[in-house]
Amino acid sequence: MLIDDLNEQLKLIEPNINLIKEYWANAGVEQKLVELNAMSQAPDFWQKTNEAKLLQKLRDQQDSYNSMLNSYQDLSELIILFESDEAELKKLQPEIQALNKMVRDFKISLLLDEPDDSSNCFLNINAGAGGTESQDWANILLRMYLRFCEDNKLNAQILDLQNGEEAGIKSAILFVKGKNPFGILKTEAGVHRLVRISPFDSNKRRHTSFASVQVIPEAPDVEINIDPKDLRIDTYRAGGAGGQHVNKTDSAVRITHLPTNIVVQCQNERSQTQNKEIAMKMLMAKLLQKQKDEIESKKASVEKKKIEWGSQIRSYVLHPYKMVKDHRTDYESPQPDLVLDGELMPFIERSLIWLHQK
Repeated sequence: MLIDDLNEQLKLIEPNINLIKEYWANAGVEQKLVELNAMSQAPDFWQKTNEAKLLQKLRDQQDSYNSMLNSYQDLSELIILFESDEAELKKLQPEIQALNKMVRDFKISLLLDEPDDSSNCFLNINAGAGGTESQDWANILLRMYLRFCEDNKLNAQILDLQNGEEAGIKSAILFVKGKNPFGILKTEAGVHRLVRISPFDSNKRRHTSFASVQVIPEAPDVEINIDPKDLRIDTYRAGGAGGQHVNKTDSAVRITHLPTNIVVQCQNERSQTQNKEIAMKMLMAKLLQKQKDEIESKKASVEKKKIEWGSQIRSYVLHPYKMVKDHRTDYESPQPDLVLDGELMPFIERSLIWLHQK
């Protein structure tokens, strides 16, 4: 019966509602709002950028929190009210679906509380050892992230694409803009492992392939001193899609920072100047990330990891069974086709919770 289906859908939402309530109470958000609202009466309060931003953020969160709880309560009562009215119950279905998305988005917003989480970001995909098979796997990951960004209203622009010799790609660089792109995508950084019957093997044998993903926040407007002597700038003819233009001019730019051996490149724009500007942005972001890693005494997570066994964060098994498993959270999905089609949010949610519990 429809009423049973609707009650079941609300029941599935309830654990997330309770989790959010617990987080809300433990974080003391209401008390912080009381304190900041009192401080906001001071004449110079709105000139204090950090406090003013925090107050606005907490007010927005409070509005969303109250709206979510009210919607959940109203829908629970309406289901009881219209339990014998099939036509009215049908009208509640899209509202429950909207509530489910609201709860999921709100839970993620609570977990995205780091300064860089709201930043735009660069997402780099690199094929591991293994030739055509790994390069095809890197291309599958590229499609997965493009679909994910499209489904979640993130704008993903391909800045650089290096095609494989036979199929797939050697590497790709995406620039992702929107609401909390770095916060949402940061837990995707690491090595991704694919197990399948290779379409490139005439003997139909099972192959294991690896590709790495690196996610770096766009550098804010801070001054990083770079000596021009430390840069080697190469131009080359862009390849891939883009019409005849890309094959006629050396518009693509590759910049190597000699002291760190960091290499960035861009071929997306028609102008060499524009490509150089974007490449410099990427270099700034990587240098800033390197500084943070050194200050925090952390290992550079993806670039220093070997793209092979032991360093993967997630496995995608297509044969002899179907399963996607995140090795950090142990979360699994028996539907790899949906995951590879961009349904990553359940993995991202659990990874963000795992990150907060570390």
